[in-house]
Amino acid sequence: MARRNLSVKPGAERSRFRPDVILEFTATEDSPITLLDFLFAVMPDRKKSAVKAFLKYEQVKINATVTTRFDFPVTPGDIVAVNTSRQWQTLKNPRLKILYEDDDIIVVHKGYGLLSMGNDKKKDGTAYSILRDYVKRIDPRNKIFIVHRLDQHTSGLMVFAKTEEAKNNLQHNWNNMVLERRYLAIVEGRPEEREGMQKSYLSENDQHIVFSSDTPKEGSQLAVTHWKALRSHNGYTLMEVSLDTGRKNQIRVHMKDLGHPIVGDKKYGARTSPIHRLALHAATLRFVHPVTRRDMNFTSAPPASFDKLV
Repeated sequence: MARRNLSVKPGAERSRFRPDVILEFTATEDSPITLLDFLFAVMPDRKKSAVKAFLKYEQVKINATVTTRFDFPVTPGDIVAVNTSRQWQTLKNPRLKILYEDDDIIVVHKGYGLLSMGNDKKKDGTAYSILRDYVKRIDPRNKIFIVHRLDQHTSGLMVFAKTEEAKNNLQHNWNNMVLERRYLAIVEGRPEEREGMQKSYLSENDQHIVFSSDTPKEGSQLAVTHWKALRSHNGYTLMEVSLDTGRKNQIRVHMKDLGHPIVGDKKYGARTSPIHRLALHAATLRFVHPVTRRDMNFTSAPPASFDKLV
């Protein structure tokens, strides 16, 4: 008679986590040009019906995106991953979309109104908690780490780390590893100049309002913002903004200092809110991968309301 392991609770053997079996392939110049033909070529020992089933049941990713398209084009350098155990877990949330994922990082588009992480009033329903629950559905041992933040009412690109190594590499070398970070903002009025730079020292008061000073004060931080007016219409101007520093509310304060606050930003002087939101969007994020050192470049189109306004 077999002895039962008394150190394990009854039923625990059945619920023990079993990692997925994942096969990963990198396309070369000689690879077939459609995804199905590529899968046939890299898995010659599997029946064609089984390979087709991987596609049909959402077990295939190309460059971290799940697809069921047999004719999806494959180009040199593309990474194709096949989960032979089960359907890939996917994130389905109206305000948070995964644009890229690997073993070390996740790049997402965060929607307007979504907190980056929890605060004293709200712990769940944030970008962080949504991604935390997502990675733990894949493997309960998985973790997620905050690298940087976007204001609740700013939409656009964010990167999260999946390992402490990736988090530390990004946070400790942020200014060197972030190659480009551009925002789109719609401001009230029309600047006299077509482009310029705002430079000041930022401090925060007891009401959590950030303000500028031309000279450094105790606790203040230097902030440098470059801006360029792209087009104007009906008393509003679409601006492209890039940062040398990443301070809290930096763009919002500097647009106020310029005399052209961001549309919908009542906190920093805006008088109008025609699109019923803060008109600020993180549109470009280019950085060095914290582990592989690859050049990672992402863009996110602004909301349709931006185009309609200007």
